Amino acid sequence: MDMVSKNDELVMKLLHYFITEKGYNPIVLHGAKDEIWLENLNGDYKIVRIVSNYIHNNEQFDFDIFKTKKIVNKIKKTTFSFNMNTLSIFINLGENVNVDKTYSNIDIVNLKDFEDIKKYKFVMEVFPDITKETNFKEKGFELFLKLTGDINKKNQDEGIKAEETFKMKKPIVTVSLIIINIIVFILMYVLGNGSNDAATLIKFGAFQKELILEGEYFRLITSAFLHIGMLHLLFNCYALYIIGRQLESFLGKIKFLTIYLVSALTGSLLSMLFPVSISAGASGAIFGLLGSMLYFGYNYRVYLGTVLKSQIIPLIIINLLFGFIVSGVNNAAHIGGLIGGVLITMALGIKYKSKKSQQINGTILLTIFIAFLIYIGFFMQ
Repeated sequence: MDMVSKNDELVMKLLHYFITEKGYNPIVLHGAKDEIWLENLNGDYKIVRIVSNYIHNNEQFDFDIFKTKKIVNKIKKTTFSFNMNTLSIFINLGENVNVDKTYSNIDIVNLKDFEDIKKYKFVMEVFPDITKETNFKEKGFELFLKLTGDINKKNQDEGIKAEETFKMKKPIVTVSLIIINIIVFILMYVLGNGSNDAATLIKFGAFQKELILEGEYFRLITSAFLHIGMLHLLFNCYALYIIGRQLESFLGKIKFLTIYLVSALTGSLLSMLFPVSISAGASGAIFGLLGSMLYFGYNYRVYLGTVLKSQIIPLIIINLLFGFIVSGVNNAAHIGGLIGGVLITMALGIKYKSKKSQQINGTILLTIFIAFLIYIGFFMQ
């Protein structure tokens, strides 16, 4: 009753290490028998396979490698990954199997005993603590209970984090921004000559390059709260509600508002480089939200890979193409907002996903981008 096989103990130690110590998550694969797939898209090895199936000859082994490559290619497409280094750990290979071959992006480990892992320099370079973190005082069934308990707790913690991230919250900031846009639109009719009147647009803070160069810098932001015509207002408010309520829920209110305002700013700054007369609208900020959603989705591409391919990316491409085809559309604001949205989200970071180094890189890139736009837009005119 208390006996745990050597192979089971090997599997459990490996699972415990990769899941609890290195942040790998199980991948559900239909038809994968006697093998466990783990992913960590931020790791040196993005995929780790633990194969307990008995493979007794080279033909079976070659077929296993062939099958692995096909599955990895599917995961690459789903997760938008270019290189996907894979570590395949075999614990039940026959004596006649040749494991000395080298494969592109796949490293092979053959374990008969856990100490065998020290023979593989490429593993020890990437996971130098693997033997230390798998040296347990517990033995047999007591060890099995400890390892399964730790793994279950880790998976529960990850499930709680995912539930917290994707649970929809009240879109307070999104709704507030929509209300502000509507109020400003109404005031243009109450206090001016309507949203189609150039003088009224200028009065309320529309983008006007000459006035901004003269020192009215507030127009870089205020123009994002003005709309030209009812259709313009309705389209942008609808887009803001659809995209904004999800992104605000995922990232939080303060980050969401920061992304919106910074994207509006970068959209206006890029517009300074082009001969734009009068411009208004929230579309630059909305494109920033799309850029932010793109970055968020990429970091959660295990969950949102299909959504990225089928919805977010096509939506961005279609709207950019529309801006190039239709006259009168300030596509510079769209592109500036899109880039700004990606960079500010990178700088702010995504909870449970972003590393400090990524946030620092995002802050540096955003600073360079804004500084470049200011220099070209204001000092090279």
